[in-house]
Amino acid sequence: MQDNDIRKILEEVKTIALVGASDNPGRPSFGVMAYLLSQGYEVIPVSPKLAGKELLGQKAYGSLAEIPHPVDMVDVFRNVDAVYGVAQEAIAIKAKVLWLQLDIINEQAAVLAKEAGLKVVMDRCPKIEIPRLGMEK
Repeated sequence: MQDNDIRKILEEVKTIALVGASDNPGRPSFGVMAYLLSQGYEVIPVSPKLAGKELLGQKAYGSLAEIPHPVDMVDVFRNVDAVYGVAQEAIAIKAKVLWLQLDIINEQAAVLAKEAGLKVVMDRCPKIEIPRLGMEK
């Protein structure tokens, strides 16, 4: 994916569901969520063990289907084996973007999502891409 495509996604996205959210400050998902919130995105943590609790001031949900309003992007911090199921959920909630974090590459999930009309970013992190593209607020 080209830089212009990534920039456009990051400019258009407002609401991000962060799948695999963690309340452990040492985990990458925690740091990325905090960063995205600081950049003005609405970030919804998704984790069965955090469902109903708050993380960084945001209500957590157990699954994408439980989120009561539209989501633009699904940012995935799960292992590769879980990604296909997450892609199916992202399609079901009509997300526009499936974003797979660093070292997460699942071509089958990418094909499924693209065929359903989603944009797909793999093996990248928005916390790295935003400053790299000069988009930091």
